[in-house]
Amino acid sequence: MTATYTFDVFSSLDGFASYGPGGDWGGYWGKQGPELLDHRLALYGGEQRMVFGANTYRMFAEMLAESTEESDVRDPWVTRMRSLPATVVSTTLEGPLDWPDATVVRGDAVDVVARFKEESDVPLRSHGSLSMNRALMAAGLVDVVHVTLFPVITGRTGTEPIFRGAADFDLDLIGSRTLDGHTQELVYRPTLHA
Repeated sequence: MTATYTFDVFSSLDGFASYGPGGDWGGYWGKQGPELLDHRLALYGGEQRMVFGANTYRMFAEMLAESTEESDVRDPWVTRMRSLPATVVSTTLEGPLDWPDATVVRGDAVDVVARFKEESDVPLRSHGSLSMNRALMAAGLVDVVHVTLFPVITGRTGTEPIFRGAADFDLDLIGSRTLDGHTQELVYRPTLHA
């Protein structure tokens, strides 16, 4: 059985990724209402394995190390995500990692994730890791693209276009909802455009 792989990403309306305080604004910070927070916690409630690229892992580890228990960085879904087993695909990081159940796997992300999809008994999910997930999409390894679209435009402050340099894809909408009356969740099945 092949495990499902979900690319989970936060986006501004103009397509920029949302990072934490001190990074670009992105919309999440200050717009994460109770419905969104409860929904995110439920998404991360089931058994699954997280997959990160090295840069995203470093960003999360730094944000969490600099935060307090009361800060927005420690929203309950983030704490839950951090408690899940995780794999960091990297050619530069060495273990052990400052993450409770994370391991570093060396190699090309396409090869690593293809193997995980065949061997894993649980779904795989990646939050962020843009360049890694663009490569995985091009290789046909991403089953679901889960976009949380915040009601902001980051034309001056957006620094990381989510799909810059990505291949062309047709998207089949398999789910959508509005959270807290202003944030859109869009769930797609991607197919490489021929």
